Amino acid sequence: MASRHLSRSIALQTLYEWDFRDKNEEKLDAVIEKNLVEFGTGLDDAQFVRDLIKGVLAHREALDQIIEKAAPAWPLDQIAIVDRNILRLGLCELLFGDRSAVPPKVAINEAIELAKSFGGEASGRFVNGVLGTVYREIGEPGKDDAPHRGEGDHKPSDSADTAEADSAHDSAQS
Repeated sequence: MASRHLSRSIALQTLYEWDFRDKNEEKLDAVIEKNLVEFGTGLDDAQFVRDLIKGVLAHREALDQIIEKAAPAWPLDQIAIVDRNILRLGLCELLFGDRSAVPPKVAINEAIELAKSFGGEASGRFVNGVLGTVYREIGEPGKDDAPHRGEGDHKPSDSADTAEADSAHDSAQS
């Protein structure tokens, strides 16, 4: 597993634990360290994990508002905890991250991969739909710099796919 992908996985696991428990930020550093020891053996850049988590928490209110706007059929508290935190991570990288280090398409693709690995059956499509909607709303930065289809990238979906993802996510949650 690539180092950045592993870092995102650890950040997701930490945010999941934080969100599932009591959302106590005072305990967060201990949870991060525990997860780095347990899952991050040989990880080159543990600071990337910390930066992702701190970024999500610093922008959480704005991220949650964006999620609610991009997925209006899904109140935030009805989105599965893992999906909610994958969206937060992906949006944080997409909107507030260093685009020269993590291009928008990479942020979206990484979030989709996390959803496929950690989420439910429809999580990948749901995450793709929400992030694709936001990506288009911000003007598709880096669109011309993206790798050609077939090189492992996922095309952010259009609004019809968002509705389909909402429907698929709805049935998976039932």
